[in-house]
Amino acid sequence: MSNIAEQYVSRRNLLLAGALICTLGVIWSVTTNARTQVSRTRGVAPPVKQLAIEDLLKPGPLPDMTIGSADAPVTIVEYASMTCPACANFHGTILPKLKEKYIDTGKVRLVFREFPLDDLALLVSMAARCTTTDKSPTMISALFARQSDWGTAKSLTDLRDKLFPVAQQVGVTRQAFNSCFLTTTNPAKWSAQQKALVTNIKKNAERGQGFGVERTPTFFVNGTKLDEVKGIEDFDKAIEPLLKG
Repeated sequence: MSNIAEQYVSRRNLLLAGALICTLGVIWSVTTNARTQVSRTRGVAPPVKQLAIEDLLKPGPLPDMTIGSADAPVTIVEYASMTCPACANFHGTILPKLKEKYIDTGKVRLVFREFPLDDLALLVSMAARCTTTDKSPTMISALFARQSDWGTAKSLTDLRDKLFPVAQQVGVTRQAFNSCFLTTTNPAKWSAQQKALVTNIKKNAERGQGFGVERTPTFFVNGTKLDEVKGIEDFDKAIEPLLKG
């Protein structure tokens, strides 16, 4: 995991074109900047180590995106920002091992939730929501795999053109994508669906803050917040005792 300051530097390196930053600034001016909200809560809220799994898994403003059996004895909840390099690393190198060892064998279910730390992450989260929830996890991993590509987008149009091929791979039509993803930064021209999606992704992040999420990725294993994840071994330590019980 990396802290917010480290992630900000990484995201700044991804956003090579200042024009895109200026273009997207209106989004958080409408919905409140999640990154600012996170920084305000740091050092104020008590540290969270253990949550009641029932509270953590209560339905939120958006349907959860999950992989694995609903009957799995262990549930991992991941909070991630699409522009987070450490999150991309998890999805590219650790998740395949986690999937093979625990998820595909019915032992673990993974729940993915958005925690966008910037405008670009919010937009890419919107793209991930343009498909059905059963296909969203596949799209999310594909988007993380192409982070270095769409991270260099110079305009909203450029970003949309980089994201749509990924959505198309999981069966999203151009019409469906355009109805979900923003085609303009002018809020007055957003559809009710687009406004609701922007608002609810923000609410997902605020809910994560209430659970003590301050950086990405953050993982909860049956309600226990992991201090740090560097490899599959860290999940082994958290999961194996739960399976033996």
